[in-house]
Amino acid sequence: MRVQGLRHLLLFSDELGLKVAAGALYSLTEIQIATNNFSVDNKIGEGGFGLCMKYFAFGVLGNGQEVAVKRLSRSSVQGAEEFKNEIVVVAKLQHRNLVRLLGFCLEGEEKILIYEFVANKSLDYFLFDPENKRSLNWPRRYNIIGGIAKGLLYLHEDSRLRIVHRDLKVSNILLDGNMSPKIADFGMAKICGVDQYEGNTNRIAGTVGYMAPEYTRWGQFSLKSDVFSFGVVILEIVTGKKSSDFHQSRDSEDLLSYAWNHWRRGQTLALLYSSIGDSYARNEVIQCIQVGLLCVEEDASKRPTMASVVSMLNPSSVSLPTPHRPAVFRSNGSESRIG
Repeated sequence: MRVQGLRHLLLFSDELGLKVAAGALYSLTEIQIATNNFSVDNKIGEGGFGLCMKYFAFGVLGNGQEVAVKRLSRSSVQGAEEFKNEIVVVAKLQHRNLVRLLGFCLEGEEKILIYEFVANKSLDYFLFDPENKRSLNWPRRYNIIGGIAKGLLYLHEDSRLRIVHRDLKVSNILLDGNMSPKIADFGMAKICGVDQYEGNTNRIAGTVGYMAPEYTRWGQFSLKSDVFSFGVVILEIVTGKKSSDFHQSRDSEDLLSYAWNHWRRGQTLALLYSSIGDSYARNEVIQCIQVGLLCVEEDASKRPTMASVVSMLNPSSVSLPTPHRPAVFRSNGSESRIG
């Protein structure tokens, strides 16, 4: 059963011109030893939705290398598809702002991915925690925004594949020892053809509040739907507020409207997380908020490409376009995963 599963996985990869190196295959015994048999003490997080649950653990391989292990639900068909998809997408990606896949384990019903260990957990752990958020001064926030933008640009234009992430959010951004961001979790990603920029799906998968309107309404995903998600991430990083925290009632203001209303009233700097103090560059804050609002425009065609975003985030960038009223989302007040 294990051999048939592996052969199917390699065949699936070969259809896209990828080959999984033999050294990337780990045995379940190796993973159990590395994680002390998935000990609770080694647990560094969990996530997922429905039957497709994920368990994240810290481990040390036999060669002394520190790794992060992602163990998908053994009984979920959806988890199997996500596992397969993640290997195919990430296997050939190499960029300093993307988490690196080291290997996998496919043994019996086990579906396990082995990643490089990223020391400082995910961005939301710092951004929304009352104590940890104080360590995110403005220079760090600004560098994190720029790093995420460069990682997305690589996925969209600079890698050998054209990839739409489809689930970009602050909890899928990991921070290394230098607080540099690494985009993670490619289970929902879609590979487009070289000249393909969008696609359609009957299965909407993602997190409410980060998904572009054309995706939630009609199942249309594209490079511009990732741009929309990135815009929400920028606004969360600058304000220190969760998008989902705004949806307390049917008539409540959402994050996008909150940012837009401050912008049009000329109160842009009031959006900045208050505890940052005076350690910020006024032009950088305004620049980031303006880029964020440009990214969340309702009309996908009006959103900038990631190449334009990276250029606009350059300190020497020329004047930016004027944003228009963004799309509006409403939710029940907590992060909701669809799919």
